[in-house]
Amino acid sequence: MSDPVLYRRRLIPDECILLKDDVILRHDPDILVTGWRALRPRKDLDHGFSCYYLKRGYKISRFYAPDGRLLYHYCDIISCDFNPEDNSLIATDLLADVIIYPDGFVKVVDLSEISDALEQGLLSQALLRSALRSLDHLLTQIYGGRLAELSAPMDGFQAGVLSSAQQALCGQARQNRG
Repeated sequence: MSDPVLYRRRLIPDECILLKDDVILRHDPDILVTGWRALRPRKDLDHGFSCYYLKRGYKISRFYAPDGRLLYHYCDIISCDFNPEDNSLIATDLLADVIIYPDGFVKVVDLSEISDALEQGLLSQALLRSALRSLDHLLTQIYGGRLAELSAPMDGFQAGVLSSAQQALCGQARQNRG
């Protein structure tokens, strides 16, 4: 199974971005792990790793500062659509997010955007139900003390920056995608 071409789709604002610089570090039928640099560089956020739970409807990311310090875990509720014809995977952000800070504080954000998307016809009732179920499952796992288990697929890739081997993979991935 070859690694798919990754896209991130947002409903608000409406955009679909090729994640051409993300390095796929692990790919199996249930999980995809990537390493990445910030799309929009900021002083505090430099890079991170993401674990897509393809069948559960969420993505857990670790956001790191330039000095390698963990800023927080950022969890997106997503819907994944794989197109075998062009070997692409589109992860659509279903708006609800969960942030877990290093001290354990959990913050659920962007719930009002779900209502906005529903009112604007950007989100179907079926996707809304799926998003709420995924959010409920994720929060149950987090409140049950399973964040370490959920983020474990990223553990082997916690270096402060992507290693030279991972950088080489990134360059190779870009060449293969043309």
